[in-house]
Amino acid sequence: MSNEPPVGVFVTTSTPPEKIPSVAAAAEELGYGEVWVAEDYFCYGGFTGAALALQATERIKVGLGVVASTPRHPAVTAMEIATLARTYPGRFLPGIGHGVPFWTHQMGLTAKSPLTALTECIDGVRRLLAGETLDVEGDYFAFRSVAATHCPEQEVPLLTGVVGPKSLRLSGRIADGTVMSVLTGTAYLDGATKHIHEGMAETGRTNHLTPTLALFSIDKDSKRARDAVREVVAQYITVLGPKNPLTGAFGYNDHVAELLEREPDRFAEAMPDEWIDTLAVAGNPDEVAARITELRAAGATSVVLAPVNGDTVQDELRLTASAVLPHL
Repeated sequence: MSNEPPVGVFVTTSTPPEKIPSVAAAAEELGYGEVWVAEDYFCYGGFTGAALALQATERIKVGLGVVASTPRHPAVTAMEIATLARTYPGRFLPGIGHGVPFWTHQMGLTAKSPLTALTECIDGVRRLLAGETLDVEGDYFAFRSVAATHCPEQEVPLLTGVVGPKSLRLSGRIADGTVMSVLTGTAYLDGATKHIHEGMAETGRTNHLTPTLALFSIDKDSKRARDAVREVVAQYITVLGPKNPLTGAFGYNDHVAELLEREPDRFAEAMPDEWIDTLAVAGNPDEVAARITELRAAGATSVVLAPVNGDTVQDELRLTASAVLPHL
């Protein structure tokens, strides 16, 4: 597996923070290549979650996918990144995104121009990590003789977490990677990487990570695994609505709108089985291996499995480690 894109484990934000170390340690021991945490407001903190995962592991990379650009000033974000990057050199993959509009609106922090805010944030963080002293008055962030005291000793990859075409092109221009959201299927991933490559060409970038998060369940009984993710897939589609690019890439959006209007209370039940197959990684070991292989072929630089059932996480990770990973 060493020459193939790694398979990672995502610690969902419904996980109590005190359990992050045990999940991360188990993932490394079982042979997974990455652990990812998140910052869904108002669950566990992203940087503290990453610190817990890094401290509990020795070798594998830990990603943060993602913090929003506006709740922290970029100088504070840079300080947090530098702390972890210096303490765990070469192992931390921080991601920054626009933020979920509902949550940023709750805090009064929704940017009128998310692209501008993200650009200013990424630029400020990168320059501070490189040791620059900044005097900049931006549209969203001011830096008045700001410098980082403890800069990392090696360059830290900065990733974004974005979805739409304009944002993907921006990510290709300014970032070292893009964290692909759950519900990323092969059709969306193929199109997204094209947008990213367009942005990369504008600035001459040649490398770009695309870790791909996937709602996940595995069971020797394929139906039981697929049934386990159905409700969670439906919840994400409902939140995203019928005009999102993730389901739109497969031509599902008209059907999504129809079901949400006609049967909003029965959406999960009415949702076609095909949507489970294309938008999640769920099934028996052979089916899970096939889905991971498909995502890799579509451009995922790692496939990050997000178990949907907190009660069976350890059992599912062990089954995947024994029955899937050796065959990839």
